Amino acid sequence: MQKIVPNISVDCVIFGFDFKQLNVLLVERKLQDEKTGETLIDDWTLTGYHIFEDEDFDTAAARILKGLSGLDNIYLEQFYAFGKVSRVDSPKDNIWLKHQHEGFSSRIVTVGYYSLIDNSTVTLQLQERNVKWFSITDLPELGFDHQEILNKALEKLRSKLRSEPIGFELLPEKFTLSQLQKLYEAILGTTYDRRNFRKKVLQMKYIIPLNEKQKAVKHKPAQLFIFSRDVYERTKRERFDFSI
Repeated sequence: MQKIVPNISVDCVIFGFDFKQLNVLLVERKLQDEKTGETLIDDWTLTGYHIFEDEDFDTAAARILKGLSGLDNIYLEQFYAFGKVSRVDSPKDNIWLKHQHEGFSSRIVTVGYYSLIDNSTVTLQLQERNVKWFSITDLPELGFDHQEILNKALEKLRSKLRSEPIGFELLPEKFTLSQLQKLYEAILGTTYDRRNFRKKVLQMKYIIPLNEKQKAVKHKPAQLFIFSRDVYERTKRERFDFSI
């Protein structure tokens, strides 16, 4: 069994988009008193774990996501480190750490990563723990300092979304312009004029229209598009800017 580093962990903020809202994946943290049956802890956390002695942060984050999704090559970016002295000092957090019996330190520094997944097509599972997608606008109580970590990840995501084409990681390979607009509105918490949004997008050489439309939809089928990473890399001197 690999040995953990007792005072260093990685926490992953896993964002997903279901064509309606931006979601985050949370893990249920529930603990009952073995003798009385009293509920001691009932909240949710981000997914994460301590790093192993023989791995770096990127490897640890990729391991956590691989175990959760079974997928490789998921968009993953380190965004901040959290090391407040009091970050695991609450009574609930102390009870949880003691219950785990895994040699965790009383002072833990965590490195935050955010990941982008199309959660309309990916089924995530975590052995022996309940996992669930929550809208970022309707969150349950979070354990540890995970609300602070989530807020920081969302801040970084919004900032980068305006200048780099990372939003396409949350969409299927083929998408409509309406789906793309809903994605940006959901993440940035705003609304765009439909005509202005489409005009701006259609000027981007790396968003390529297909001779193909949606299938099996109740409304009028919309044209499909793809994002070309190759075209973007060739033309990225032209500033990517979603300030519509």
